[in-house]
Amino acid sequence: MISGLIPHRYARALFKFAGDTGKQKEVYAEMNNVIEAFRTNPGLEKILANPFVDSDDKRKVLLAAAGEKPGNDYQRFVSLILDHKREEFALLMALAYRDIYRKEYKISRVVITTAAELSDAEMNKLKSVVQKAFKDRSFEWHSYVDPNIIGGFVIDVDTTRMDASISNELEQLRQNLAK
Repeated sequence: MISGLIPHRYARALFKFAGDTGKQKEVYAEMNNVIEAFRTNPGLEKILANPFVDSDDKRKVLLAAAGEKPGNDYQRFVSLILDHKREEFALLMALAYRDIYRKEYKISRVVITTAAELSDAEMNKLKSVVQKAFKDRSFEWHSYVDPNIIGGFVIDVDTTRMDASISNELEQLRQNLAK
């Protein structure tokens, strides 16, 4: 969960406002775009925190970060945070909104890491394991290949980890031998 009173308050207010207009899902997608824009462009935080950058330029940056055509709810939100000089918290607000949305709609982020690319059938088996273990949730799936795990897989569901990698087995064996 993202800490900080200011980002959380603004995110909660946006979540309620977007709920009133029926646009929570659209704002969620825009906030995910904003998070990705900050991840791929680390200089954005410096631009928004710089008092010498014009407010209109900051508005353009925040609107562009949300995607091709941001909705009215997001545009009004950008105006609100710029009017109150809270633009340096934009990333934290996006992260807080994402957490609020996921919690409200019981969405878990699942990251499946394997040593090599899996076939669709193999990936579906791993997804089935997750779905059986977390019955009351829906999922956002992400997969990565990391040869460092040597073999097997690692599944992260929010803060829960299922590690069936060979690198983990080797580490446990090393620790047992060290005792």
